[in-house]
Amino acid sequence: MSTVTSAELDLSADGTLLHRGSPDSAWWRSAVIYQIYPRSWADASGDGVGDLPGITAHLPYLRNLGVDAVWLSPFYTSPQADAGYDVADYRDIDPLFGALDDAKTLVSQAHSLGIRVIVDLVPNHSSDEHEWFKAALAAAPGSPERDLYMFREGKGDDGSQPPNNWQSVFGGPAWTRVTEADGTPGQWYLHLFDPKQPDFNWENPAVRAEFESVLRFWLDLGVDGFRVDVAHGLIKEAGLPDWTGAMNMLDLTDLDKQHPPMWDQDGVHEIYRGWRKILDSYNTTGDAANDRAMCAEAWVDPPERAALFVRDDEFHQAFNFDFLQTPWRATDLREVIASSYAANDKVGAPTTWVLSNHDVVRHASRLGLPIGTPRPNGIGADDAQPDAVAGLRRARAATTLMLALPGGAYLYQGEELGLPDHTTMPDAVRQDPTFARTHGKELGRDGCRVPLPWSKDEPAFGFNRTGNAWLPQPTVYGDLAVDQQEGVAGSTLELYRELLRIRKERDLGEGALSVLDEGADVLAARVETRAGTTQVLVNFGAEPVEIPSGATVLVASEPDVDTTLPTDTAVWFTV
Repeated sequence: MSTVTSAELDLSADGTLLHRGSPDSAWWRSAVIYQIYPRSWADASGDGVGDLPGITAHLPYLRNLGVDAVWLSPFYTSPQADAGYDVADYRDIDPLFGALDDAKTLVSQAHSLGIRVIVDLVPNHSSDEHEWFKAALAAAPGSPERDLYMFREGKGDDGSQPPNNWQSVFGGPAWTRVTEADGTPGQWYLHLFDPKQPDFNWENPAVRAEFESVLRFWLDLGVDGFRVDVAHGLIKEAGLPDWTGAMNMLDLTDLDKQHPPMWDQDGVHEIYRGWRKILDSYNTTGDAANDRAMCAEAWVDPPERAALFVRDDEFHQAFNFDFLQTPWRATDLREVIASSYAANDKVGAPTTWVLSNHDVVRHASRLGLPIGTPRPNGIGADDAQPDAVAGLRRARAATTLMLALPGGAYLYQGEELGLPDHTTMPDAVRQDPTFARTHGKELGRDGCRVPLPWSKDEPAFGFNRTGNAWLPQPTVYGDLAVDQQEGVAGSTLELYRELLRIRKERDLGEGALSVLDEGADVLAARVETRAGTTQVLVNFGAEPVEIPSGATVLVASEPDVDTTLPTDTAVWFTV
């Protein structure tokens, strides 16, 4: 087997400076934030659904992992039609997860461990069981109650056709017709997701005032910020024109044709400037360590449009979904890293990296598909199965690359264990509304939301003591449980701990990044910080790559990397 040598790679070249770095910057510019999906983290009650006391009990695990903050997916009062993203009361905890006092305890315990707490905010839509929507249904067309949502008259002489042709992200029409108080067919309401998730009318000042109050409620309780769901969707184009572009979880934009009338309208930015003022008002000391921060879930293209969300008077962060969706190729990753820094540096914002979350196939499975495969919305038993070995190897390398990149980073619960999606889950147990509304055409997100394995030989792999679990766990999760990896050299858990420790020691999140153009098989980069120079090398090719003579390996995505770097492996080293 031939070897690509370091001389051929010319790792001593200056490279292209992509990012100048932000030393001594605010915590959120370089923080590593860990997403907890409460239903699946840990179940203290034993009912099969994770809860807040379960999270609190395992907070020391996150301290030992080395993260800076946690983001909690919704725990609000909800009928759970979309796993909590259908909120009935934004100021209370659903009994499924505990009580408001449990939230206060969680925040207090996290802070005592040096972990900040970010909560999910769902402003595009509420539950149809929200008091406002129930009042809207009881009120007449044209009433103030209905103006809080997107009610419209139907088309046709009898109003029997939807107001426009928009489709729901979850499948089917984005409009549902109501029955009026007198029993006659009435107006239609918009729901870009499930019918049980009616969209708010953000042109109404009362909606804006309500959410500003909700922000203050949770900030007063002590949370450190918000992840904002569907941040690009609050404002719709005037007149609600028809749209024939994509409307599914694979692609929320179709900008090659035209600008979608329901996404990324300029009017959203005024809303977020108001929110930023509220968050800034809670930092009374002026010390950036006390900043409260917001992160946007904004599926927006191109990068220059996405960067508008992170101007200095709006969001602090926005997820880099372009990076998440980039194929496992050096040229593609080099390009997305460069374009991301170019767009965000223009507005003085950090780039916020992410590889997995509760809405996408886990990257340990996604990267096991043939390179270049479009990102699937779920993988089922009848689908071609990912290569588990290659997927995990690439996932470890991808994370090693990501955590070397200056900026912030988000981790999704269980990725530090190398968890794959549950790709053989029976259809009968699926709960994602996407699966039902597309009649199984889109499998949905259940496969990445399976409860975590804590202990191989306990019921439900330690998720609780009863063995109940709201989604079934695949048998492979037993061997990947926390107790099977803790303290085990070379395990994925110990790799993550080592990456996070060295990232913090060497200030990599605040560094300046230069990337060398080394062709299709290698991505080589250099991060300059106050702690010195850290070299990063990722091998995408079939042949091993020689690490420079005299290099000191700091950490590698696979064990026993010394003088050569095998395929699908990443390394940090100094020279």
